[in-house]
Amino acid sequence: MAVEANVSRGTASRVVNGSLEVSPYALKAVRDAIRKLGYVPNHAARSLVTQRSDTVLLVVSESEDRVFNEPFFASIVRGISQELSTTALQLNLVMASTARQHDRVEQLVRNGHVDGVMLISLHGDDPLPQNLVAAGAPVALIGRPVTDTGDIPYVDADNEAGARTATEYLYRQGRRRIATITGPRDMAAGLDRLSGYRAALRGKRGVTKLVAQGDFGQASGEAAMRELLARDPDLDAVFAASDPMAAGALRALWTAGRRVPEDVSVIGFDDSELARNTNPLLTSVSQPAQQMGRKVAELLITQLRDQDAQLKPVILPTELICRESA
Repeated sequence: MAVEANVSRGTASRVVNGSLEVSPYALKAVRDAIRKLGYVPNHAARSLVTQRSDTVLLVVSESEDRVFNEPFFASIVRGISQELSTTALQLNLVMASTARQHDRVEQLVRNGHVDGVMLISLHGDDPLPQNLVAAGAPVALIGRPVTDTGDIPYVDADNEAGARTATEYLYRQGRRRIATITGPRDMAAGLDRLSGYRAALRGKRGVTKLVAQGDFGQASGEAAMRELLARDPDLDAVFAASDPMAAGALRALWTAGRRVPEDVSVIGFDDSELARNTNPLLTSVSQPAQQMGRKVAELLITQLRDQDAQLKPVILPTELICRESA
């Protein structure tokens, strides 16, 4: 195979064994030779030699219903898959929202079935990241953790700045009774987007501020919007901390006979495909979810190559995309 690929035996061996320390040229040449010669590696034997499984996990601390119904997660997976496509690593997706499910993930790491773990949608002071590190796995997070996780690297969007920009836009449009529907208070994204809303209106005179709790899901956005209308029927704007919640808010406003944006302006957060399919089309804060997926995979790959790598958090910018709802 090395002769066919015109590379050294050592280089051919590294490619077959899943090493990331080869050039793109060598990687392509050896893979072409593998296809031409019909070579089938013995994965069990290779794992014994390399002590690697060539498998990484994406652990989502949410229910299957949420993962498969909210576009954000699909974009994250797409970005991770793109980044891993140039390596020998395979991605497994695991939904783990209970302590028992977390225990199973830890057991996979301890038994050597996975080489590294990416985690998304952590809630509160979840000990899973530190437990996985203690079990010997490289770990990278999507989303700033609420509590200190030491040196575990993470990727996030600039949630506070995005929320501040959206709320300031509503104020500049002349809206003065401005509400927000928050995300979960045990997640950094929920907290940061609420902080951005508050920062935008701090010191503004003549502004009524209203806050209702949501969970990023559409049903919670609809319920929160009904609550806000009951508390202040004259509110004229709402910033929802996710597109699904904004879509729920639009439904509640339509049911209540309130016109958007004539009576009430609505802004969401994500700029997902959903924002381009609501009626009216949803103004939304764009966060680069697919790029976030690529970056978290890059952080994990870097650790697999160099276990002593010193990595810093990656914060990606957001942008307000104006459409018809505000």
